[in-house]
Amino acid sequence: MAYLTAEKKQELFGQYGKSNTDTGSPESQIALFSYRIAHLTAHLKNNRHDFGTQRAMLRMIGKRRQLLEYLKAVDIERYRAIVKKLNLRK
Repeated sequence: MAYLTAEKKQELFGQYGKSNTDTGSPESQIALFSYRIAHLTAHLKNNRHDFGTQRAMLRMIGKRRQLLEYLKAVDIERYRAIVKKLNLRK
């Protein structure tokens, strides 16, 4: 069973994007990456020597960071809103 079903993706896109089918906006992509990163973090706590998964997670973190930097440059208010919603910065 996959941890990320089509219904869960639509829920994430609906919650953070403009609609359930809004797969391209930076906010929805950042939310999707954050969900996947949280899942992999939990997996890596139990499987410390799974270096392939660790590398994949680090690549996702980098992609999320790039999207956040883009959003920050384009529209600072949208950036602040998504960071606050996802609780990314402490």
